Amino acid sequence: MLSRVAVGLRPSVRDVVGQRVAGKIQNELHLPVTAVAMIRIFTIAGLTDAEIAAVIDAGVLHDVVVQTASAAPLTPQGDPADWVIEVGFRPGVTDNEARTAKEAIALALGLDDARRKELAVYTAVQYHICGLPDRDSAAHVALDLLANDLLQRHEIKSRDEWAAVPGFPARAAKVTGKADSTVTVPDLFNMTEEQMQALSNERTLALSLDEWWAIRGYFGLPGFKLRRVSWGLIHNPTDVELECLAQTWSEHCKHKIFSAAITYRDEEAGTEEDIVSLYKSYIQRSTADIRAALGERDFCLSVFSDNAGVVRFTEELNLCIKVETHNSPSALDPYGGALTGIVGVNRDPMGTGIGANLLCNTDVFCFASPFFKGQLPPRLLHPRRVLEGVREGVEHGGNKSGVPTVNGSIVFDERYLGKPLVFCGTVGMLPAVINGKPSHYKKALPGDYIVMVGGRVGKDGIHGATFSSEELHEGSPATAVQIGDPITQRRMYDCLMRARDLGLYNAITDNGAGGLSSSVGEMAQDAGGCELYLDRVPLKYDGLVPWEIFTSEAQERMTLAVPPDKFAEFMALAKEMGVEATELGNYTNSGYLRVYYGQRTVAYIDMDFLHNGTPRMALAATWKRPVIARTEPVLPAGGHGALLKTMLGRLNICSKEYVVRQYDHEVKGGSAVKPLCGVRRDGPSDGGVLRPVLSRSEGVALTHGICPRYADIDAYWMMAAAIDEAVRSAVAVGADPDRLAGVDNFCWCDPVESAKTPDGRYKLAQLVRANKALAHFCRAFMTPCVSGKDSMKNDYSGGGAKISIPPTVLFSVMGFVPDVAKVVTSDFKQPGDLVYVLGATAAELGASELADELGFTSPDVPQVEAVSARRRYKTLFAAIQAGLVSACHDCSDGGLAVALAEMAIGGRLGAELDCNAAPGAARLTDLELLYSESQSRLVVAVSPQHAAAFETLFTGQPIGRLGSVTQSPALTLRRGSVVLCDEPAEALAQAFKATLNW
Repeated sequence: MLSRVAVGLRPSVRDVVGQRVAGKIQNELHLPVTAVAMIRIFTIAGLTDAEIAAVIDAGVLHDVVVQTASAAPLTPQGDPADWVIEVGFRPGVTDNEARTAKEAIALALGLDDARRKELAVYTAVQYHICGLPDRDSAAHVALDLLANDLLQRHEIKSRDEWAAVPGFPARAAKVTGKADSTVTVPDLFNMTEEQMQALSNERTLALSLDEWWAIRGYFGLPGFKLRRVSWGLIHNPTDVELECLAQTWSEHCKHKIFSAAITYRDEEAGTEEDIVSLYKSYIQRSTADIRAALGERDFCLSVFSDNAGVVRFTEELNLCIKVETHNSPSALDPYGGALTGIVGVNRDPMGTGIGANLLCNTDVFCFASPFFKGQLPPRLLHPRRVLEGVREGVEHGGNKSGVPTVNGSIVFDERYLGKPLVFCGTVGMLPAVINGKPSHYKKALPGDYIVMVGGRVGKDGIHGATFSSEELHEGSPATAVQIGDPITQRRMYDCLMRARDLGLYNAITDNGAGGLSSSVGEMAQDAGGCELYLDRVPLKYDGLVPWEIFTSEAQERMTLAVPPDKFAEFMALAKEMGVEATELGNYTNSGYLRVYYGQRTVAYIDMDFLHNGTPRMALAATWKRPVIARTEPVLPAGGHGALLKTMLGRLNICSKEYVVRQYDHEVKGGSAVKPLCGVRRDGPSDGGVLRPVLSRSEGVALTHGICPRYADIDAYWMMAAAIDEAVRSAVAVGADPDRLAGVDNFCWCDPVESAKTPDGRYKLAQLVRANKALAHFCRAFMTPCVSGKDSMKNDYSGGGAKISIPPTVLFSVMGFVPDVAKVVTSDFKQPGDLVYVLGATAAELGASELADELGFTSPDVPQVEAVSARRRYKTLFAAIQAGLVSACHDCSDGGLAVALAEMAIGGRLGAELDCNAAPGAARLTDLELLYSESQSRLVVAVSPQHAAAFETLFTGQPIGRLGSVTQSPALTLRRGSVVLCDEPAEALAQAFKATLNW
């Protein structure tokens, strides 16, 4: 029996959320809506009418103070609306609110285990809308704003239909959680290459022909064929084995392009070289060289070998960091994809070493303009809808998990229309020693139980790894999108931290890409094999076949290795804390991954072949610098003052306060430098600083660099600029330049030459050059990479169009701050402070914000001179530690003029400044001096009493005193006696904040 409970606001309560939805319909869809009211619907199976009435009377599903609940349909304000749109999840899609409601109902009614299994709850939202003129308009609202058709169903009823047939039918769903034991065996040995490729496309396997032949060769080995017969298998791989290999060998998991053998030809230099593995040659090797050079000062503990990189923070504490991308799922479902991104990366520290406490989050997003007005290709969502969905998904994931978000940014470029980039990062903290062992050490042992903890398995996330290893297209599978549940994950996290401290498990890892096939497969490498029983896996609903159970990336799950003598205690703890934990088998030393369904063997794969059998790709890259014409910029008619305000309003420069305010950066009370600073807390900070232990003075800084537009000229200098920006931002807030750990995240368009990608050799050459720059500048700044990730298929094809993202690298830095009492923010603090520029400005306007604004072109991309930059950063750190600096801000997007304006905005103070005093100014035009994006520069404010000591520290380095901060709230920029700009700080602030002030 199905019952429906409607929950709405009492007539005396204003529907703020409904008003916001009405505003979005008006502003984004330009439809004449006058009012929107919302009703929540709970469809409940398994309760009697009397029990439904008891649930309503007890206020289980609603707040009795401001809401009313009814088993009959509700009509807001008593008067039927013009249209009613109901939106609910499709069958099989995770419904977090329904899960929580089910637990609340079962608890309130005191249901026993049998009744709990019968109980099912599904949620939906009704939008009662006034003012829409017709059904087409209602459908426009439903499809383009309220519902994602991939994951949600919607129904529309007019006023008359609502009055005649109130309510809507509940979605059908199965709730028993039984699996379908069907296992198929594709006849691989009789397939042509065309059939292999067709099967790969049909099943979203993302396997190349070389990989197909490798699989066929392995399963055709005579000795192996006989062994398989003894286990009840034939020589053809089962679908479980095929899917497992596809997930494990996917580009997403195996990083095949970064491991490829590449012939790189530089036509500019006339050279050719062979590179075996970009990862090993540049990223891994540069970190090894830096660690060797550091010697006893090496602070790295575990790099590139776990879910996150681990570094020493203090003698008693270690920190770990990981940054992930969730691009493809966020393109299909921005909310669900981004929510999964943040809760997923939270699990990386949880599964690092023996398990880390979560400290803070960082998020960086790349979108097309939210003001995009062109025709959208098939399957793509409007960039504003993507922005709002991603923002809300990360907000819900981070805030509800109780983890502060201390740093982030948003980058806009029209090429992100095809696929947004969603970077989510998490920092974790571990005691240096746990139960007498180093906390970063873990190992599954033969005989340990395989235990899955947390959420149940569903179809959401199936083919997530292989889907993310291909370009996005019109037929991309909706099942690849996962929906995270931060509440379930938080409960699991709390349980695991207790289990960790009690020493109840030997190893732990995240059920990420590839689900159990990945987590168990990876942990089994330590022990030497495993035996896993898929029929024991708890399911969200029935109908999953074995390969789906094995590879689903359904969220909130961790896999552990629990020793037999600790198993009972672990299971008792999980039950006590309300966390589902299930024993699925054992780790062995057999050398094989063996998977059962009941008594039947459904997979039997050699561990070495599973992890090392992937054929190495052989690729070619050719670098030829693009020809970029030089055209001259022209100052607009309004002059420099108007131009500065225009620049401050550009999407890549303007205030992101609207987004920042959605995230909790104060939870846990450790933030020392917050995302926004200044007298009105609306000035931009260069990075976040957090105090991990409130009773101690040490802090951790979190910063990043990202400048994809420079890759249009040369990806080498794009990479250099990203590293330099991350390093100088960390130093600007007070981090020690000798204690910085880096994380590289590469997001690239497809760099493999093919009919679809005829320029693949050039795109691959861009990737090679970016890696060469990473190795060079990480060594130069003595900043080792401790973790990283790549995402290599960020293209979209559909409707006859192909859209490729610009080559993008996010370089994140985690730095050590000796004393949070000495941190520095970017805002001007007091009149009379002297303003200095550190570092020289050059005529480097190529791919700059000014070039895009004024429509001119230049080949002069900003370059980095690392030796002088590192000396500058070390000197600045010494000045900050000596208490000589009152404000510091790095020069990045928009150059010197924008940096000075942002400092004035933060302090709401003016400054009288002669820009001719800036190092390098004599050779520059006004526009070059004000808006060049030359790297390694900072603006510093110093009290007059510290001026002599400050200048002495920088003897022999490029430094210029521009002038001083003034009480008068006007920023005056001159060149000698000529005034270029004289703008009130408040006017600058208004321009800075207006663009995204929604």
